[in-house]
Amino acid sequence: MVFESRICRLYRSPLHHLQFTLPSPIFKFQNSLFSTSISNYISYTNLLSHLSKTKSLTSALQIHAHLTKLGLSNHSKYRNHLVNLYSKCGIFQYAHKLIDESPEPDLVSWSSLISGYSQNGFGKDAIWGFLKMHSLGLRCNEFTFPSVLKACSIEKELFLGKQLHGVVVVTGFDSDVFVANTLVVMYAKCGEFVDSRMLFEEIPERNVVSWNALFSCYTQNDFFSEAMCMFRDMIGSGVRPDEYSLSNILNACTGLVDIVEGKKIHGYLVKLGYGSDPFSSNALVDMYAKGGDLKDAITAFEGIVVPDIVSWNAIIAGCVLHECQWQAIDMLNQMRRSGIWPNMFTLSSALKACAALELPELGKGLHSLLIKKDIILDPFVSVGLIDMYCKCNLTKDARLIYDLMSGKDLIALNAMISGYSQNEADNACLDLFTQTFTQGIGFDQTTLLAILNSAAGLQAANVCKQVHGLSVKSGFLCDTFVINSLVDSYGKCTQLDDAARIFYECPTLDLPSFTSLITAYALLGQGEEAMKLYLKLQDMDLKPDSFVCSSLLNACANLSAYEQGKQIHAHVLKFGFMSDVFAGNSLVNMYAKCGSIEDASCAFHEVPKKGIVSWSAMIGGLAQHGHAKQALHLFGEMLKGDISPNHITLVSVLYACNHAGLVAEAKKYFETMKDSFRIEPTQEHYACMIDVLGRAGKLDDAIELVNKMPFEANASVWGALLGAARIHKNVEVGKHAAEMLFSLEPEKSGTHVLLANIYASVGLWGDVAKVRRFMKNSRVKKEPGMSWIEVKDSIYTFIVGDRSHPRSDDIYAKLEELGQLMAKAGYVPMVDIDLHDVERRQKEILLSYHSEKLAVAFGMIATPPGAPIRVKKNLRICLDCHTAFKFICKIVSREIIIRDINRFHHFKDGSCSCGDYW
Repeated sequence: MVFESRICRLYRSPLHHLQFTLPSPIFKFQNSLFSTSISNYISYTNLLSHLSKTKSLTSALQIHAHLTKLGLSNHSKYRNHLVNLYSKCGIFQYAHKLIDESPEPDLVSWSSLISGYSQNGFGKDAIWGFLKMHSLGLRCNEFTFPSVLKACSIEKELFLGKQLHGVVVVTGFDSDVFVANTLVVMYAKCGEFVDSRMLFEEIPERNVVSWNALFSCYTQNDFFSEAMCMFRDMIGSGVRPDEYSLSNILNACTGLVDIVEGKKIHGYLVKLGYGSDPFSSNALVDMYAKGGDLKDAITAFEGIVVPDIVSWNAIIAGCVLHECQWQAIDMLNQMRRSGIWPNMFTLSSALKACAALELPELGKGLHSLLIKKDIILDPFVSVGLIDMYCKCNLTKDARLIYDLMSGKDLIALNAMISGYSQNEADNACLDLFTQTFTQGIGFDQTTLLAILNSAAGLQAANVCKQVHGLSVKSGFLCDTFVINSLVDSYGKCTQLDDAARIFYECPTLDLPSFTSLITAYALLGQGEEAMKLYLKLQDMDLKPDSFVCSSLLNACANLSAYEQGKQIHAHVLKFGFMSDVFAGNSLVNMYAKCGSIEDASCAFHEVPKKGIVSWSAMIGGLAQHGHAKQALHLFGEMLKGDISPNHITLVSVLYACNHAGLVAEAKKYFETMKDSFRIEPTQEHYACMIDVLGRAGKLDDAIELVNKMPFEANASVWGALLGAARIHKNVEVGKHAAEMLFSLEPEKSGTHVLLANIYASVGLWGDVAKVRRFMKNSRVKKEPGMSWIEVKDSIYTFIVGDRSHPRSDDIYAKLEELGQLMAKAGYVPMVDIDLHDVERRQKEILLSYHSEKLAVAFGMIATPPGAPIRVKKNLRICLDCHTAFKFICKIVSREIIIRDINRFHHFKDGSCSCGDYW
C-alpha cells in the first residue's frame, strides 16, 4: 500500500480535470462513472488500454491515483493494465511495485513487464524477468514467448533461444504463427540463417508478418539479393505486402543500388495505397538518392506532407552524396525553419557539405550548435568535425577535437592523419602515427596511404622503407592501393630502383600501377623508361587515362621529344581527353619545352577551363622562347579574367622581363607583388630580380638587393650574381659570389668554371690556372656537356668529342664542311672561352666538337632538308656555339632550336631569338 499512497499524493486532481483526448465511443464522462458497476469497469479498462497505446504517462498516473482512491487498484484486471502501461512507458520501477504488491503471481503482469523490457531494448532485463517468472512456477503462453525470444535476439542469446525453442515445441506453441515468426527472427538475428529459413518453411499458414520477419532480417544483414527473392516469392504465393514489407524491400533496393526494382516497389506503394506511409516515403527518398537519381529523391521528399527528421536526413545526405553541397545547406535551413532541429545524423551530413565547400565559418556554426544543444559528440560526429576542419585547412582545430575524444579509434586516427597529409603537415602526420602506433590503436590501408603520401612529401626514403617493411609484416603488401602508393612514394623520394622492384613484383598490375611508375620516371628525367613502360601498358590492352597521358607528355617535355609528344597528343585525341584540364596543361607544357611555341599556343587555346596552371605554363613558355612582350601581354589578359597569379606565374613574368632586358617592368612587378597579389617574394623571385639587375649592368643595385633580403640567400641567388659578373667581367663581384657558392654547393663544378671564365675574360691566366689546380686537387670534375636530339622516335645523346654514334664519320665530315663554309662567312672560333692548357689549333678543334654541334650536324644529315632541328643541352650554351649557330642557320637555311638549361634559342636567318642576351 506504500506505493498506492505515493501515487495518491502525487496526483490529487479530480478526474474531470484530466487532459487527454479519447474517441467518444471509448470514454464518455458521466457522474455514474464513479460507481463500481460493471460499466465503470469496462470504461476504465478501455481507457487504460488507450493510454497504453499512446504512452500517456501523466494521464495514466492520474487514473492510477483515482483507482487507488476508489479501492480498485488491487483488482487484477486494473493492475495488469497498469503494469502493461508502465512497462510500455519505460517506468519499470512502478511496474515492479505493482507486481511485488500482488497477492499471487500473475502471468499477464509478468508477460507485460517482459514485453515492456523487450520493446524498450532491455534484453537482459527481459531475460531476467522470464527467469524470475519461471522460478515462480508460471508457464509462458503465446504472448510471453515472442517477448522472451525477442530479448534473445537483442542479446544474441542463441543458446537460451534454442532452449526456449524446445519448450515451444513441447508445449505445442510452435503452431502459433506469432511465436513461429519470432523464432524465425531470433535465429536470423543470431546469424543462423539456415535454421531461420527452415523454420520459416515449416510455418503452415504464413502471413505477411512471417514474410516480413525473414526478409527484414536479410535486409538488416546486407543479404539484399536474398531479400528481393523472398519478396518475389511472397508476391507469387498470393500474400499481399503491407507498408512494412515495402519499406523493407526498398531498403534492399537501396543496398543493391537497383533503382529499376526500386521504381517497381514505388509502383506497389501507390497501387496498394501506402503512398502516405512515413516509413515507406522515407525509404523511397533514401532509395532514389543512393540509387543515383537526386531529382526523383527530391520529388519523393516533396510528396511527404509532414517530413520528419528521418525524411530531412535522407534528402540532406542525398544532396551531399550527389555533391550538391549548397542544396544540402539550403535543405538544412528549410528544416530548421520548419521547426525540426537537426540531430547528429543531420549535422554529420552538413559537416561533409561544409568540408567539400571549404566553409569554415558555417562548420564552426554547426559545431557551436552541437555545444549549445549539449549534444554529446559520438565518434561518428567527432570524425565529421575533424574531417571538416582539416578540409578547411584548420588542422589545429581538428587536432583539438581529436585530443578531446574519450575513446579514440582507428577511424578517428585515419581522419586526423589524412587531414595532416592533405594539408602538407607531413611532420605532424608522421609524429601522430608514431605516437599512436605504440598505443595499440592499430592501422589499416588508409593509414598506410596517408603515411606514404607524407613520406613522399618530405622525400623521406627511410620512412618509405619502414612502411614497406610494416606492409610486408602486416600483409598489406598484397593490397593494390598500398603497392601503388609505395611505387609513387619511392619514386618521389628518387628511389627509382625500389619503385621499379615493387612494380615488377606486383602480381596484378593495373592502370594506377603503371601511372605511378610512369610518373616517377617522368619526374626524375627518365623519359625513355617512361615511354617503354607505356608501350608495355598498351601490350597488356590497358586503356590509358588522362593522368598517364599527362605524365607521358611531361616525360616528352623533359626529353624535348617533339615527335613522341605529338604521338601522345594523338592518343589524347583518340581517347577523348582533350577536355581534361590536366592533359591540356601538359600539352601546353610539352610543346613549349619541345621548342614549338606555336603548337603550345594552339594547345593553350583549346584548354576548356583555363586555370592558373594553364596560364602559367603558356606565360612561362613564351618567356623561355624569348617572346617577352607576348608573355607580359598574356599576363595582362589573365589578370583581366580575374585569375590571380601564383608564385610560379610571377617567376615567369620576371623571367620574361629578364631575358628582354625590361628592368623597369621587372622592378614594378617585384615591388608590388605583395600588395597587388598577396604573394611574398621567395628565393626564386629574388634570384630573377638580381639576374635582371645584374644582366643590365646594375651590379651595385643587385648587391644591395641581396643584402636587403629577409632571409639568407641561397645558391640560385648567388648563381645569378655570378652570371652577371661573368657577363660584365667584374672580378670582385664574381669572386665574392663564387666564394658563397663554394660554401653552399662545394661539389658543383659550374661555379669553378664560371669563375675561371671571368678570370680568363680579363687575362688573369694565373688565377685561371689556380682554379684548375684547385679543381684537380679537390677532385671536382667539370660536369660534361651533353646534348640530345630526337630523330624518328629515337633519342640520340652526344657528349663533347663523341665518336660512339654509328654515323660518326658522316657527322664529323658534316662539321668539317660547315666549318669551311662558316670561315668563308667570317666566323672566327672564340678560343678565349676554352680553359684547356693547349695550343690555339687544338682549342679550335675542341670547340668545334662540342656536344650541341655534334647533335646539330647529325640533325642535318638525318632529317629532311628544311625541317627545324631541335636539340636539348644540359648546360648553358657556350658563346662560341651560340655564335656558330647564327652562321650555320643562315648558311643552310634551316631553323635551329637549342634548349639549354636556362631558355630556348631560336636561330634563324643569322640571328637568335634571345637577342644575344642570355
